[in-house]
Amino acid sequence: MGYASLESCLEDLEKEGQLLRIREEVDPHLEMAAIHLKVFASAGLAILFENVKGSRFRCSSNIFGTLSRSKFIFRDALQTVQQLIALRQDPMAALKSPLKNVSTAWSALKALPLRNPIQKPLLHQQIRISDLPQIQHWPDDGGAFVTLPQVYTEDPSQPGIMKANLGMYRIQLSGNEYIQDQEIGLHYQLHRGIGVHQTKANALNQALKVSCFVGGPPAHSVAAVMPLPEGISEMTFAGVLGQRRFRYTYQDGYALSTDADFVITGEVRPGEVKPEGPFGDHLGYYSLKHPFPLMRVHKVYARKNAIWPFTVVGRPPQEDTSFGQLIHEMTGQAIPNEIPGLREVHAVDAAGVHPLLLAIGSERYTPYLNLAQPAEILTIANHILGTGQLSLAKFLYIAADPNHQLHVHDIAAYLQFIFERMDTRRDIHFYTNTSIDTLDYSGTSINQGSKVVFAACGEPIRRLKTELPSILKQRGAVMVMPGVCALPMPNFETYAKTAMEMDMLNQQCQAELASLEGIVQMVVCEDAAFTAGSLNNYLWVTYTRCNPSHDIYGIQSFIDFKHWGCHGPVILDARKKPHHAPPLIMDASVERRAEEILQRAGYKF
Repeated sequence: MGYASLESCLEDLEKEGQLLRIREEVDPHLEMAAIHLKVFASAGLAILFENVKGSRFRCSSNIFGTLSRSKFIFRDALQTVQQLIALRQDPMAALKSPLKNVSTAWSALKALPLRNPIQKPLLHQQIRISDLPQIQHWPDDGGAFVTLPQVYTEDPSQPGIMKANLGMYRIQLSGNEYIQDQEIGLHYQLHRGIGVHQTKANALNQALKVSCFVGGPPAHSVAAVMPLPEGISEMTFAGVLGQRRFRYTYQDGYALSTDADFVITGEVRPGEVKPEGPFGDHLGYYSLKHPFPLMRVHKVYARKNAIWPFTVVGRPPQEDTSFGQLIHEMTGQAIPNEIPGLREVHAVDAAGVHPLLLAIGSERYTPYLNLAQPAEILTIANHILGTGQLSLAKFLYIAADPNHQLHVHDIAAYLQFIFERMDTRRDIHFYTNTSIDTLDYSGTSINQGSKVVFAACGEPIRRLKTELPSILKQRGAVMVMPGVCALPMPNFETYAKTAMEMDMLNQQCQAELASLEGIVQMVVCEDAAFTAGSLNNYLWVTYTRCNPSHDIYGIQSFIDFKHWGCHGPVILDARKKPHHAPPLIMDASVERRAEEILQRAGYKF
């Protein structure tokens, strides 16, 4: 079903019993975020806040809070989108089955953007930045942020909508050094589409015109986050997914989405930056204050009875988890088709998405000595770590499974497969002094860190322990899963002190090496019970707090011709380091108020 507006989507959800209206006045400072978090955690309804303190505009959140709700919203278009992406990956399919695919091609043609439609609801009124709901999500956020924007820019060398970029980059509306109503901050990396456009504009010594669309048909938000194949326009994709052409016009040289609820226009001038952040981010920590591009505000537009959509970003799973699930539903085999030999790849949401990848590849190489060891999957690993957003990963586990019984989304079974087969002397491969995610503070500096590949194939070489040997039990260790334990240690102070701690641990464990057979990984942490408390806790603590080159040790480790390995368990130091960003913690009094508001609204947990 195609929606002409965000409100029409919310009305449709309400008919299905999928909308919670909160009529009581709610404070955009923390309260709205706390309410959203509680509703999302219970796999709850989409929310419409009808009375927002300090603003005349309503707000909505949790629209995409469950995969089932997202699939309901796009129920009439999902199959067409899947076919369109599949055709892009395999154009010959259209020739093989022309009758089957003609409707898909026709749907794409009908979805081309529509310029200057007769109705332009967005142009109903002009407002100021300060008129917008000033939503602060976490106590230490630097101000109010836009968390569901669609940021539109055009290529300075090829202007026009078909070469434009629509991306979801966070926007800081207030706080720090921004001049109220005149300046806002944009957070993005230069390798993203908008960054490429800015680099071209800088080279021409001209300002880059930016339009930030907020709201509108839900398909527009999804289009802004879709990893589309090269050559597919986000605006055309939005038309296919939403079954309604993307409608736009130009005012003062700025593109406006006429179906949007709000549009902020402005320009980014060469070299102009201001501090942006802190901001509670998807790793479960704050991203700290750093200089990012400054956007000088030109005009702000709003449609009549506009609704401001938002989400809350924090330790996963969150609403963006459902975004990822929806994207996976639509893209299917797009990434595996791009990388020869790759069968499956999964960016693990519980570990913050980018830090940890699980992959399954083929192993068709036949070594001369017929040794069952990783070969082809190592070349696939290199390809994965050089592909798009996958290149941000720090930890890549990759396995070969000729029986096709292993799946990356069954994380516990996948890790058990790896740990049963990985030879810690041979199958650990590091990449040092390289780039990692901007939001990941485990590295040596912003964007700087390391990566590691753990590879496994062949038959099991060990039986994993399910009980702790006495030497680890005496130290207060706790089993996390077969072959993995959490080992408590005092708070991290310095890497020099850690080296001495690990040397002492190594000396103690070497004398008991035989008893450690079947323990493959030891996670050093402050709170072993918490780390071992759930699979998600293990994934979050271990992979968000480790920089592989600095935080991986091993019992009886060695370096042989620049290859690192160990004869005993691998040790991951997942303690918080002084340079790490602080974790996200909601104010307890705000959480209590959120619960009270939900109870008065009749919401049942």
